[in-house]
Amino acid sequence: MKRRIIIFGASGRAGEVLLNTARKAGWETLSPAHEECNLLHPGAAAGYVLAHTEAEAVVNCAAMASPDVCEFDAFGAHMVNASSPGEMALACRHTGARFVHLSTDYVLDSRRAGLKDETAPCKPCNIYGMSKLEGERQILEALPESLILRVSWICGNPHRPGFPETIVARALRGEPLSAIVDKFSLPTHTRDIAATILECIDKPEESGILHLCSRGEPMSWYDIGSIALQCAHELGALNELPSVTPQHLADVSFFRARRPVHTAMNSSRLNQIFGRSSSTAHDAIRRAVKDFLQTLRTEEG
Repeated sequence: MKRRIIIFGASGRAGEVLLNTARKAGWETLSPAHEECNLLHPGAAAGYVLAHTEAEAVVNCAAMASPDVCEFDAFGAHMVNASSPGEMALACRHTGARFVHLSTDYVLDSRRAGLKDETAPCKPCNIYGMSKLEGERQILEALPESLILRVSWICGNPHRPGFPETIVARALRGEPLSAIVDKFSLPTHTRDIAATILECIDKPEESGILHLCSRGEPMSWYDIGSIALQCAHELGALNELPSVTPQHLADVSFFRARRPVHTAMNSSRLNQIFGRSSSTAHDAIRRAVKDFLQTLRTEEG
C-alpha cells in the first residue's frame, strides 16, 4: 500500500518540486487547490487534514510570500502564514500525521551581519516575517513534535523562476540588468528542500526548527546574479557576460515593505543530523541555471 502525503502549496516554487519528487519516490499525493482549501479560512486546512486521516504526513509549503502584498493585507497574511499552519498542526495532533512546515529567514533579526543558527534572535522587520514567526509559534504550541524548516531565496524550479533564473532570462532578452548589493542571505535549491522534507518524515524524533539553505558566506543578490550569468555564459547560453548595475536597497523605490538586510543562515545542525553536507551556494545556483536553460531549450523545440 502506498504511503500518503498531503502537500499544501503544491503549485508553488518549492511545493511543485516536492509534489513531483514525492510521486517519483512512490508516495500517493494529495494536493488541495486554492478553490478546494482556501487558507484564508484556517478551518479549511484543518478540515482537509481531518478528512484524510490516512495521510502519514502533512507538509505545508503554502504561504502569502510577497512582502509587499502582506504589507497591504496584514489580516490575510496572518490567516495564511500563521493561523492556517497552526490549524494544520492541531489537526495532525488528532490524526497522528507527521507535520513539516516551511518557514523563512525573514523571521530573523537582520541587523547584524554573519551566518545565523537556530538560536539566533528573531525580530522580523515586516508583516510577512511577523506572520511567519507567529506561524512558527502557533505550530509548535499546537504540536511540539512538528518540524519547521526555515529556507531562503528559493531557486531551482524552471517553471517558477527564482532570482538566478530570472536574471538569466532578462539577459537572454537583452534587457538592462541590476541587482542589490547590500542585502545578504543564501539560496536554497528546491530539490534540496524536497529531499530534506521526505527524509524528515522518517525522522519523527527530530522536531522544532532547523535551518535549510546552501552553505557558504552570505551573498547579495548582486553576487548571486553574477554567478548565475557566469554559469549561463559557461553553458553557452550567453556569448558574452552582460554588465550588471549595482543597486542599494534604500534606492529601490518599488519595494513597499521593508526588507531585512542580514538573514544568511547556518545549516550545519541539519547537516549534522542527516550526516551530510549541504550544497554550496555556487552549486545551487549553477544547478538552477542549468535546469532553467534546459527547460527553455525543450520548450523552444
